[in-house]
Amino acid sequence: MFDLLASTLIGTRDSLGEQACVLRGFALPYVPELLPEIEHIASAAPLRNMVTAGGHTISVALTNCGALGWTSDRRGYRYAAHDPATGLAWPAMPAVFLRLASLAAAAAGFDNFQPDACLINRYLPGNRLSLHQDKNEKDFREPIVSVSLGIPAMFLFGGHQRSDKTQRIPLFHGDVAVWGGADRMRYHGVMPLKEENHPLLGVRRINMTFRKAG
Repeated sequence: MFDLLASTLIGTRDSLGEQACVLRGFALPYVPELLPEIEHIASAAPLRNMVTAGGHTISVALTNCGALGWTSDRRGYRYAAHDPATGLAWPAMPAVFLRLASLAAAAAGFDNFQPDACLINRYLPGNRLSLHQDKNEKDFREPIVSVSLGIPAMFLFGGHQRSDKTQRIPLFHGDVAVWGGADRMRYHGVMPLKEENHPLLGVRRINMTFRKAG
């Protein structure tokens, strides 16, 4: 059922707000290049479950590539130029990542987007991401570009207050969500993933989130 719905949506655009949308299937042509690069990055900077300032372990595993990487520990959330686990610089952002992020942003109305950080998240069935704002970046004028690969997820897109009503938007393999401008500080999250199996990624969902952090 999910495969049939996803296939009928490819090439369409869902509006989530004044300056927010989902570009259905936009990343599909890039998948053969994306997956080997993700594996290469994860071999150099392994996926890990970070800890929040409150001492809670984040269920979604994370790594980064680019000039800056998002990290979390008991000192809080921040961007850093080096992987705290190794002391080494994060892997460089592959050219195909930059190309995809820039073209998706432009298709959503944000020209000249040049991200310096890509968060790579691995979700497994049961994993979720609570409502939050992306607010560790220095310049909120730049959009967020979020690429979904693997099993489906139900994306939550809310308002500017945590208590605001949320939209529920299914995201499928190859979909790209973009939000910025008037919608840049909207709360968003992911509902617990259901048991699914994807022909390329098995029971995994990989989310690549591009940001201009520095």
